[in-house]
Amino acid sequence: MKAIFSAALVLVVCGAAVAAEADPVGTWKCEYEIGGQKRTATLVVKKDGGKLVGTMSWPNQKDVMLKDLTQKDGNLTFSVERQFNDNKFTVEYKLKLDGDKLKGKGAAEVGGQKREYDVEGQREKADK
Repeated sequence: MKAIFSAALVLVVCGAAVAAEADPVGTWKCEYEIGGQKRTATLVVKKDGGKLVGTMSWPNQKDVMLKDLTQKDGNLTFSVERQFNDNKFTVEYKLKLDGDKLKGKGAAEVGGQKREYDVEGQREKADK
């Protein structure tokens, strides 16, 4: 009986550890490709009290506040207003966290069409 109880306890403890949310806080170097061109962005996620907040930067646009930043079941979702030349559009991100890596999609409506692209990111070591 003790052996069964011990085995069950180990499974419960291990299951709780796996179920814990990955910590999104840090600076993430993101890469993606649009129109055959490789591009980069920097995602910064912080905690303000108990709430997640952050910014995203590109080579031509800096520190844009993230909107509706949420984390659930290992997924990080948010939107951000991107400005390119005289055009403004909203990009929606759905990213899956895996330790110090993230992977997912960015999507924006451009010219009446929704366009998606793959995003991959790596947390900077200094933030660990």
